[in-house]
Amino acid sequence: MNKTNHEKRCSEERPASTDIERKETPFEAVASICSVLVVGLFILTFLAQNRVIPSGSMENTLLVGDHLLVDQITLAPSTSWMPLIRYREPRRGDIVVFYKPVYQPGIDATDADGTPQYTPLVKRLIGVPGDHIHLHNGIVIVNGVAQPAGFAQPTTTDNFNEFLDDFPAVPPSEATGSTESWAVNFSNYVRDGDLVVPPGMYFMMGDNRHNSLDSRFWGFVPRANIIGRPLFNYWSFEATEGEYEKTGVSQKFAWMGHVALHFFSDTRWKRTLKVMR
Repeated sequence: MNKTNHEKRCSEERPASTDIERKETPFEAVASICSVLVVGLFILTFLAQNRVIPSGSMENTLLVGDHLLVDQITLAPSTSWMPLIRYREPRRGDIVVFYKPVYQPGIDATDADGTPQYTPLVKRLIGVPGDHIHLHNGIVIVNGVAQPAGFAQPTTTDNFNEFLDDFPAVPPSEATGSTESWAVNFSNYVRDGDLVVPPGMYFMMGDNRHNSLDSRFWGFVPRANIIGRPLFNYWSFEATEGEYEKTGVSQKFAWMGHVALHFFSDTRWKRTLKVMR
């Protein structure tokens, strides 16, 4: 009996759990949200960015509608204020995000005031400084060694194009759709049938070799233009080529409605979180 009374007294002395719970104030809730937003903004600004693939120049490695998380740190110039970050130079075979080095009227977009936009592109890095490059029947040969073509669209008798597949046998010109500056300076970089990549420059090509405006058309990409490399595909949604390049407000709202209606049916679930190689 005494034991029972003792247990009752102890239970009465313990405070109820509701008495020690502390509710979060509105100010604390707002502060928590702001903290998350600041961290997210820092990551998206300095460490990683998302990019969407608008064209088929990298098929079938990348598809129109692939949404990529891009690492902006690894290929960036090293800095003393982030000593623990692993930096490295771009390597042959990397998939790279970079700013297009030239503006092509009628192809590239402009701002509302007509200022040219230097479009971020995604291509495969084919040649690093000092490399000797040429293509033979669609096969890339670097420093005398034929490169594996498993990731690239094959060249056949039906799609063979001398300018694209035996580059640089046919020099770039207005007839090939190349930029004027590249056509004028092109001969300075050709030696014994090879294109020699100069210091500080890189040669890029799309995996869809016959449907890719790349370094064959507008030349080398400066080191400073390289943004980073895609890490993985965080979402892929079926879309037609050019859909993500539309700028009209009504077109954007129509596309948002389409995505909302077809999110589950048109999402390519098998490509979710696919690592880019």
